[in-house]
Amino acid sequence: MQQLTFEIGGATSAVSIDSLIIAGWTGRDRAAVEHHIAELAAVGVQRPASVPCFYRLGPNLLTQAGAIDVVGFRSSGEVEFVLVSLANGLHVAVGSDHTDRHVEAYSVTVSKQMCPKPIGRELWSVADVSGHWDDLVLRSWITCDGTRTLYQEGSVGKILAVPDLIERYLGRPTGLPVGTAMYCGTLTAIGPIRGGERFEIELHDPVRDRSLKHSYLARCLELAL
Repeated sequence: MQQLTFEIGGATSAVSIDSLIIAGWTGRDRAAVEHHIAELAAVGVQRPASVPCFYRLGPNLLTQAGAIDVVGFRSSGEVEFVLVSLANGLHVAVGSDHTDRHVEAYSVTVSKQMCPKPIGRELWSVADVSGHWDDLVLRSWITCDGTRTLYQEGSVGKILAVPDLIERYLGRPTGLPVGTAMYCGTLTAIGPIRGGERFEIELHDPVRDRSLKHSYLARCLELAL
């Protein structure tokens, strides 16, 4: 179980997360998903057993810290919306599925376990944004050698809708169990997949002109040979 603190509607709440799920291959455009699977297969990344697929991780990987430690220089972040199920309803945060790309080439499952999973400190109620859900925008930026660059940008409408994701994960049309956090998939990168020393993530609501934001440093630990 992981204890986190979130701001919800202007109030600060302590939250216990006992289940962490990473959803992958969650694009609504199945042809685009298949194309991306083929691209990754060409560089050695194994095809998923099912589409979408769901990886179960230890909730201790969740972090709201401003820096994470990673092994080597071949990891990178990716912005995602994160569903957080609480006793008072379903909420959304912004997070990063930071992944070791070297390990990913021989095991996606293992690569998911290699890095901490940053998550922002604020939650919105899903009910508050459900009426304009597809208008929400995900963005990320990387800073590499001091240069900040837009890395990802696009509508959450490119990702499977919340009820569909939950039903596919649980196998039935029901709510996400309380205490669960689910990272729900990402967008393609602008340019090659790459890392940097700083990663910034945002979930923007253009209808209400507000954003969920988080940023963190990725500190690389040297490999001991």
